[in-house]
Amino acid sequence: MKLISFAASGRNSYGVLVGDGIVDLGRQLGERFPTLRAAIAGGVLDHATTEYTSAAPDIALSRVTLLPPITDPDKIICAGRNYRAHAAEAGGPPPENPQVFLRLVNTLVAHNQPMVCPKISGDFDYEGELALVIGKPGRHIAKSAALSHVFGYTCFNDGSIREIQFKHSIAAGKNFYATGGFGPWIVTADEIPDPTRLHLVTRLNGNQVQHTGIDDLIFDIPTLISYCSDWTPLIAGDVISTGTPEGVGFARKPPLWMKPGDVVEVEIDGRLGVLRNPITAES
Repeated sequence: MKLISFAASGRNSYGVLVGDGIVDLGRQLGERFPTLRAAIAGGVLDHATTEYTSAAPDIALSRVTLLPPITDPDKIICAGRNYRAHAAEAGGPPPENPQVFLRLVNTLVAHNQPMVCPKISGDFDYEGELALVIGKPGRHIAKSAALSHVFGYTCFNDGSIREIQFKHSIAAGKNFYATGGFGPWIVTADEIPDPTRLHLVTRLNGNQVQHTGIDDLIFDIPTLISYCSDWTPLIAGDVISTGTPEGVGFARKPPLWMKPGDVVEVEIDGRLGVLRNPITAES
């Protein structure tokens, strides 16, 4: 099942993607569950696959503007240097423990919405990533049970201002406004029983710049979930982005930065779709 958040006719909603149309769950469930995050937390989507995917769409996909799949996450946790080949290109040994940082909600942009290159630096780098959305809350989650806490998977682009990240702080470099692509939709975990078999491709202006299997992760998805749940309670709608593979712009000679007018795409195995974002200059 593919779930999206969207805006249409002056209202925000969420629903199930069926072909080229949307079953508008926000219209059906919005009084009790106003957002997709609320619906996930309420458990109303857990056993409704057939009911919703066999329903007639309420609105065409072409008539809506997509929003980030989870518009109001409580937490956005990102893993750094979590692919073996990327750790090597970044220099130094692989990390001994997961290296994580947090993103702000106002950094998120949806599919087809612009990622903003800031005024103060042009060192705007792409990072195609697989992200997961928590469905079942938990604390001190065992690795053996971790995948049962995943609601679904989506694409992420952890856009990074490298000059600020390297010379000032990772928190600043990773949290410029409208620099994190997120979407286009969430594919529920029942359709992806083994995420390590997925493959990720990032393209800049149609040219492939990253390509790897998710099985190159240093710390796999159960490890990341368990680790994060040890220091913070995970709740429904939390987003964990699992890190980027090799091929990032700063590691190239000369560096390859995203510029206004560029288009960046993150694709994960068709099923998760293509997250596409134009790059624009800060006004």
